Amino acid sequence: MRAARTLAVTATAFAALGLAAPLATATNGPSSVTVGSFQAPKGGDNNNSNITVSPFAVHQGALLLVTTRDCAAGTVSSAAFPSGTLSGSNQGFSTVSVRIFDNATPGLHTVTATCVNGRKLTTQFRVLAGQGSQGGLGGSLAPGSTEMAVGGSLVAAAALGGGLFIARRRRTTGAGV
Repeated sequence: MRAARTLAVTATAFAALGLAAPLATATNGPSSVTVGSFQAPKGGDNNNSNITVSPFAVHQGALLLVTTRDCAAGTVSSAAFPSGTLSGSNQGFSTVSVRIFDNATPGLHTVTATCVNGRKLTTQFRVLAGQGSQGGLGGSLAPGSTEMAVGGSLVAAAALGGGLFIARRRRTTGAGV
């Protein structure tokens, strides 16, 4: 009989934890939905691929790598990030890493690379809503209010369940307690 009660309490605790886990991870709302892969449209002169962006779909606040071919120096610009200067040419390729604004409008944006010789290359990229994952920070982020509320309710439920279990258990006769 005692094993059955212990099993029931354990199963209830695991059920509460299992039901609360999805709620604890759903703090970003609909913007945390994974977006499928996109194929970047070709851009540049006469639809050449002299300019590329990586990744094509990027979250607000994330880094975007712009690479140009046969554009030794120049600048890149867009409404979604501050202007950046292309690095020196390395085997015909120039690159710059730019940070997307935290408040950039989600959707398609155009990036324009203006070479020092006046040549302009353009392509598009997509800005996704939300900040994306914060992997690799090693616990340097404090828990949010949702996580604290779920954790506190789990601790309270466990304390209440444990107290009820101890209060209702039968005393064995002759134990002297």
